[in-house]
Amino acid sequence: MAIALWIVQGLLGLIFVITGSFKFFQSREKVIASGGTWAGDFAPGIIKTIAGAEIICGLWVILPRLIGRGHYLTFAGAACIALIMAGAIFTHIKRKELMHAAINSAFLLMALFVAYASNPF
Repeated sequence: MAIALWIVQGLLGLIFVITGSFKFFQSREKVIASGGTWAGDFAPGIIKTIAGAEIICGLWVILPRLIGRGHYLTFAGAACIALIMAGAIFTHIKRKELMHAAINSAFLLMALFVAYASNPF
């Protein structure tokens, strides 16, 4: 179980740091052109806010394991990623982008697994 948690935690954190960075440092038009058609429904500031939250939460998921302190941040980061993914699933279903909703569902399950397994309470 511990090895599975490490693997899922590392993947989840890296995926969100990388994809969040892409969205944060690219313009809205580039995000849309690269397949993020959902961004057409949101203002540039909202996209940057979502991307910033993804970067921070991704770091919260992986940094405590690397530095050996602050394991409550892993739980908080995974829980926040789960909330972000719930919103993403809703957005993709509303836009009838079912493949994207399925991919985000997988990320939601990963985040819930990490949050459950690293629950400090």
